[in-house]
Order: sequence, then structure tokens, then C-alpha cells
Amino acid sequence: MKRILIVGAAWVGDAVLAQPLFSALHAASPDLHLTVMGPRWTHGVLQRMPEVNALLDHPFPHGRLDLPGRWRLGRRLRSMGFDQAIVLPNSLKSALVPWFAKIPRRTGFIGEQRHWLLNDARRLDTERLPLMAQRFLSLADPQGRCPEPLPPPRLVIDPESQSRTLERLQLSRVRPIAILCPGAEYGPAKRWPAAHFAQVARRWTAQGWQLWVLGSAKDHPVGAEIARLVPAPLHNLCGITTLEEAVDLMALARRVVTNDSGLMHVAAALERPLVALFGSSSPRFTPPLSTQARVLRLGLPCSPCFQRTCPLMHLDCLNLLGPEQVLAAFPDPT
Repeated sequence: MKRILIVGAAWVGDAVLAQPLFSALHAASPDLHLTVMGPRWTHGVLQRMPEVNALLDHPFPHGRLDLPGRWRLGRRLRSMGFDQAIVLPNSLKSALVPWFAKIPRRTGFIGEQRHWLLNDARRLDTERLPLMAQRFLSLADPQGRCPEPLPPPRLVIDPESQSRTLERLQLSRVRPIAILCPGAEYGPAKRWPAAHFAQVARRWTAQGWQLWVLGSAKDHPVGAEIARLVPAPLHNLCGITTLEEAVDLMALARRVVTNDSGLMHVAAALERPLVALFGSSSPRFTPPLSTQARVLRLGLPCSPCFQRTCPLMHLDCLNLLGPEQVLAAFPDPT
């Protein structure tokens, strides 16, 4: 049995975009046992990938070196008999644990002076591989090739967990479900205004849709603000579900409106009808990879700026992207 360790991405969306890589590794080695080591908050989507055989917690906070801790973790991994490690982040820190673990083949892109930690170091051609998912997938091939067309990420659901979650939250699937995802972990420059989300919700509730708001506990206040602006009942589920439960609930949606966020990639991987809103970021690197997804952006001269907060203090790239544009992106109800 071949054993591969993936040093996984730190963001939920990036973890979703790694799924085609995992699938390609299994196709190349049918007897593969694949372990993914990533931050605990990404495990919810990794658990919805049948290609992942085991999960390990990557316990180091962002930006923290902790050489003794990484050395101890590497020593612990030596006994697990990994044949290869594939390091998805480009930082020097992320390559230390496989090196300490003495994993025979250590694959990743050259970056941050870490070439001495990798013995299968790849030079990244950003023009040939413009998308993050392409870059991840190319690491499965010894020559760094990426198949065309790019296979989209896919997640599976757990029907039993889905039913339990619906029962626990007293949710029904009798009426059509629309989901709003107003959060974006990176920062406020990626968040469409709550009032715009609320205007979409008001229109759809008047048409008979039920509205669910999904997100983390940090998104609960904006979910509450949307609910305050919508006269009909709206379920603010931010912080009330686990990520695994959010995946299962997202699979029930017939419409999704989301910022450029991890849940955007979840909706795309579940092939939900989706409108993705881009302001300070760009869909050229991490777009929602689904034929069911439509990207809306204004393309102002000041965007994409890739800043966490608007450096011009107006956020026109999202404030001027009106609710009517989102509503028009979905077909009329039948």
C-alpha cells in the first residue's frame, strides 16, 4: 500500500480546490492510503471527500514557526511509513514537518527559500497554471502536467447526517430553499452589504422561497442584520451548524448567493445554482469551478485590490453591485 501525506491548505475554499488532486492520486495508485494534515477548521470539507482516508490536525497558528513543535510532530509521523509528502502551501514552515519526518519524497513548489526541504521541487509556471486548482492538481504528475479540461472539485453528503441536522434545527425541505452566505473570513472588502442580501431575501420570500443564512459564528451578527431587514421568517444558521452540517444543508439549496468565500467553493462542489460576488478579489485565480455558477463583479479600475478592507474607504466594487443584478442572474420561478 502506498501512503501519501498531504500538507493541506489553511483555508476552507482552498481545501475544496485540492479535491481533484486527491482524486488523481487515487487514480494513479489504486491501493493508496491518503492522509491530509490541515487546520481543524478545514476538516469538515475534507470529511466530505471519500478520497481522504485519514485526517491529522495541523496545530500551528498562522505565522507561528514553533520549530520544537514541528520537530516533535515530524518525529511522530516517522512511524507512519509515508512514501511521499505533497506540500500545498508555499511557505517554508509548511515544508518543515515532512522534512523532520524524513519522508522519502517531498513534493511542492519552490518558494520562501525552501528548496532544500523538498527533493521533488517544482517551478511554478503561473501562465500555464493560472488557477489554484490546476496548480494543486499538477503536483500529482511527475512532469507537472495538468489535464484538460480541469476536473471540478466534488463533495459528497451524508444523508443520515443531513436528516439529523434538519430535525435538530427544525428545518423543512417542503418549500424551495435559497441560501445566503454573507461572510468572508479574509475581511470586509469581500463582503456584499447586508442590506443587499436582505433585498434579495425579501423578493424571494415573497415568491414562496424559504431563506437560510449559512456561515461561521463570526457571521452570526450579519445574519441577524439580514433577518432584521426581512419581514418574513428567515433562518440565521451562522455558527449553529458544524462545517459538515453546512455542507449537507447546502446540498438542499436550489439557489445560493455568496461572497468569494469557502462556502462559495462548497456550493460549487455540490453543483448548486450559484451566484458568486467578487469585489476586492479576482475570479481569475480561485473561481467557483462549476457550470452551475455565475460570477458577478463590476470590474472597477480600483479592483481587484486584494486588500482586507477597502483602501479607498468606499467599497464601491460591492456597494454598487445591486441586488437587481443578482436577482436577474437566476431564472424566474416556475
